[in-house]
Amino acid sequence: MNRRNVIIAAAITLVLALFVLVRCGKSSASAFQTATVTRGPITQAVTATGTLNPVVNVQVGSQVSGNIQKLFADFNSPVKAGQTVAQIDPALFQATVTQAEGDLASSQAGLELARINATRTQSLVAKQNSPQSELDQALANLHQAEANVKIKQGALDKAKADLDHCTIVSPIDGTIISRSVDVGQTVAASLQAPVIFTIANDLTKMQIDSNVAEADVGVVVVNQQVDFTVDAFPNQTFHGQVIQVRNAPITVQNVVTYDTVIGVSNPELKLKPGMTANVSIVISHKDDVLKISNAGLRYRPPDAAAPQSQASAPAPGSGGAGRPAGGAARDRRTGRTVYVLQGNRPQPAQIKTGISDGVMTEVTDGLKEGERVVTAQLSGPTTANATQPGNPFSGPRRF
Repeated sequence: MNRRNVIIAAAITLVLALFVLVRCGKSSASAFQTATVTRGPITQAVTATGTLNPVVNVQVGSQVSGNIQKLFADFNSPVKAGQTVAQIDPALFQATVTQAEGDLASSQAGLELARINATRTQSLVAKQNSPQSELDQALANLHQAEANVKIKQGALDKAKADLDHCTIVSPIDGTIISRSVDVGQTVAASLQAPVIFTIANDLTKMQIDSNVAEADVGVVVVNQQVDFTVDAFPNQTFHGQVIQVRNAPITVQNVVTYDTVIGVSNPELKLKPGMTANVSIVISHKDDVLKISNAGLRYRPPDAAAPQSQASAPAPGSGGAGRPAGGAARDRRTGRTVYVLQGNRPQPAQIKTGISDGVMTEVTDGLKEGERVVTAQLSGPTTANATQPGNPFSGPRRF
């Protein structure tokens, strides 16, 4: 009976020992959060926001003041170059033309009389029946009459031009996207030409005026491919191409950006002027490369030296956490240190990195596919900030 009890006690002890070993092994193995080195495509891009605009956008205004008598076009109306789109009441301008014509006729009559007097005086002087001074006066009157005719002719031409400007025509072929006046409204052109219509030349070809940060504009060049989305079609990705990077800086609250123009094809007319575009300019793309999570680049064990931890932190502008939105997902350093989980302990490994998309980073040397890179420590030795009773900052350690 005693022997049987001894055997049972030994068996129970053995089972308990195995259970403890298994639990310890699982606890040790689960002390770290890891990410597997995978293989696949990766794209480095610069993100920005911009506004969709027509390539050619013309504001049609009035050079004269008056009441809008008629409108021959409205929103979304297609127009041709030279087509009448509005008419200003021409009554006052027609009266001005009539008055100018009368002034011109009067000055022409005065010119005829001055010529006759000059010819008569010249004959009398030749016969010595009139002094030379009268001839000089007659010639002067003739020249003044000729100048007066030119002045009146200029006034008539101006009056006719103003009358013609009462008829407003479209300068280009296109579509009216904005109308700013109604029939009966008075437009005043004393200081600047009032805008009556805004005409887009061709809505099937548009452009995005995007603001790229100064930290990222150095990698943006003409002909780079662009992917973008708009709020109206959140599940659809549109495509374009960089056609111009303008040199004029735009400074708003000490933030410097540069206008990058992106050409867009819009055959289905889904995209409309004024839409906000979320732009992703493709800087580099690679297929079938080794890549790891950026969290693995940021992890440092608790016993790592402070200088090393600081030196290994993501560089400003890199694809790591805390990176400002709207920049390029890239890291300026290629030599990095990561910790690979071997057994139950992380071991440092020196790697070389390539491009990054802000979430994953290309690995060019130092790792193999399938290896597990430590991204966070879930439990470990007691440190100043480790889990302690009453410690308000207790919990899983994240690096």
